[in-house]
Amino acid sequence: MKAKLASLRKSYEKGILDMDQITDNPIQLFQTWFYEAKESDSIDEANAMSLTTLGIDGYPRARVVLLKDYSEEGFVFFTNYHSDKGKSLLKHPKVGLSFYWPVLERQIIIKGTAEQLSAERSDQYFHSRPRGSQLGAHVSPQSEEIRDRKFLEDRQAEYEKKYENTEIPRPQHWGGILVVPSEIEFWQGRPNRLHDRICYVLENGLDWKTKRLAP
Repeated sequence: MKAKLASLRKSYEKGILDMDQITDNPIQLFQTWFYEAKESDSIDEANAMSLTTLGIDGYPRARVVLLKDYSEEGFVFFTNYHSDKGKSLLKHPKVGLSFYWPVLERQIIIKGTAEQLSAERSDQYFHSRPRGSQLGAHVSPQSEEIRDRKFLEDRQAEYEKKYENTEIPRPQHWGGILVVPSEIEFWQGRPNRLHDRICYVLENGLDWKTKRLAP
């Protein structure tokens, strides 16, 4: 039976976001919110975030990736640079990130510019990964059409043999992406759809300014 979507709704009542809770730097507030999400027993992957890019075909596309680091510099994830995602990032570096934690009734929406991490930082993270994940970066021609599942399984066996008892090198087409933020919005659900929205905007590349947005 078709669900009556128009009748699906909930009241958001778990928190507030007032200006007296705001820090001078949005990364500090991000750290607080991220910690609370990570410590929640009801959230499996607090670091799961939606990445939106403009594709080579001109269409926007969103997919979930995993945040692997953050700092005053920005937000870091890793990918295959030859994938659809990687090609889009290199051609159209202006991107969006968003986190949504329903149990906390919170969202964080980030606008920024993507750039490649240094080879050194990509190497460091690559060698911290489980060996199977390291092999996977070699095995999968990400986003390319493949004939069947056996293609991947055969390549997995091939690379397991190739790198048996030796260190697995990072593929040059695989590495980190840093998203340098220019705008970060914190959204806290509130009753009657009168949500709290506080937006930080970076001015002159130096100072963060805050403003409250209507829901």
